[in-house]
Amino acid sequence: MAHMCRLLTGSAASCAGWVGIIVATATNDWVRTCDYTVATCVRMDELGSRGLWAECVISPSLYHCVALTQILTLPAYVQTSRALMICACLLGLPAMLLVLTSMPCVRLQNDTSAIKHCRARVGGVLFILMAVCALISTIWFPIGAHREEGLMSFGFSLYAGWVGTALCLLGGSVILCCQPTDLGIPSRENSFYYSRQRGTATPLDPPANHAKSAQV
Repeated sequence: MAHMCRLLTGSAASCAGWVGIIVATATNDWVRTCDYTVATCVRMDELGSRGLWAECVISPSLYHCVALTQILTLPAYVQTSRALMICACLLGLPAMLLVLTSMPCVRLQNDTSAIKHCRARVGGVLFILMAVCALISTIWFPIGAHREEGLMSFGFSLYAGWVGTALCLLGGSVILCCQPTDLGIPSRENSFYYSRQRGTATPLDPPANHAKSAQV
């Protein structure tokens, strides 16, 4: 029961973190750029919002975005952050499938506790790998934006990425720490049955030579 509770806790945290990483990847409010104060930049239409896919201008009467479609001319930190976030989003699907199929309540053909434990560990490793990819991207992007132009503050997309990274790291660690009590199903060689005549436990499948000696 405790093993299943830990698996559920880890999978729920990892799933929430996966959603946060997807939100961070899809939205474009990663950093706010401005060379002056907020009021001055808003009044002069110079308050900018940058993300992986577009650059936006924010003002009281205008919110205009320009898509970053010229891939070859983009800075290296933008291209690398895109690749890492896309990899993190794609890794979430097999990780969730592996963890869900390792639940004790899910039974596949020829399934054992050892196989379930192996699947859960692989899923936990994938969630931690997702967290590492998202962490590198969400740290490298604001550093690159600050070097390229004035960085004023972080946007909600970056916070969503950090929260998703933390949840994936926590969930993957909890899943890796799960250790089932029984890692295998006993085989027929080690199985015994109770005999009413003798009152002792005897092997389920007696050896062939023993049967021959009994007949003689």
